[in-house]
Amino acid sequence: MKLVRYGASGAEKPGMLDADGVLRDLSAHADDIAGDVLSDDGLDRLRAIDPADLPVVDGSPRIGPCVGGIGKFMCIGLNYKDHAIETNNPFPDHPVLFMKANSAVVGPDDDIFMPRGSTSTDWEVELGVVIGKPAKYVSAADALDYVAGYCVINDVSERHFQNNLTGTWTKGKSCDTFGPTGPWLVTRDEVADVQNLAMHLDVNGKRMQTGNTKTMIFTVAEIIEHLSGLMTLHPGDVISTGTPPGVGMGMKPEPVYLKKGDVVELTIEGLGAQRQNVKEDA
Repeated sequence: MKLVRYGASGAEKPGMLDADGVLRDLSAHADDIAGDVLSDDGLDRLRAIDPADLPVVDGSPRIGPCVGGIGKFMCIGLNYKDHAIETNNPFPDHPVLFMKANSAVVGPDDDIFMPRGSTSTDWEVELGVVIGKPAKYVSAADALDYVAGYCVINDVSERHFQNNLTGTWTKGKSCDTFGPTGPWLVTRDEVADVQNLAMHLDVNGKRMQTGNTKTMIFTVAEIIEHLSGLMTLHPGDVISTGTPPGVGMGMKPEPVYLKKGDVVELTIEGLGAQRQNVKEDA
């Protein structure tokens, strides 16, 4: 299934795409794409619905983040071999974890606003993993059973805030609008091999990032094993699993960063596409 949240920001309704890509309203069957709806039982109940029996959503509504009520927004750094190389970093011994504030989450086609004082706003196409049931001390062998589905995330980053302000990476990752998520939550049964998904990102029509999840240092299953050994993962928690090479910070001979008026477009195979206009915060 491809599950969608649509409508005005903060008032999104649940939806489903049918086999023809038509958006159908799920409001009679779910309050949101969140919580118990993400469990195996919850998803099975939605799977049993004939999409033809659901009302068609008219027009072209805004598409919101594909998951509501996100609990933790966790991000894995330096998780692609070729990206670690381009940033002159050694491969980590364990998954590098940082957090992104939930207030950064926006829809896949919402505008990106560069914060005041920004000099180095960057892009990062990433595979998002949405947890479907509580996970604690989960083995890698069982880890994918705890996944509700997958989505596209742009882990927008302000590199000056991230690297030069005293503190952690979270400062440069949590600015408002720095977490476009969606367009769809694709349930795990529709992703044959999560470790072989092509991905790319363009800025103003120029290809910047090209990668594949097969070059991850730590697989999705290994990430879940590691994180669930540190903390309980809950339904609706999101893990952004790292980015392939081609970020602005790694450009040679000089870094290239976003500016007002730029357009960012990104896609992951089978998971949909995002498009954001870059603006300056008021």
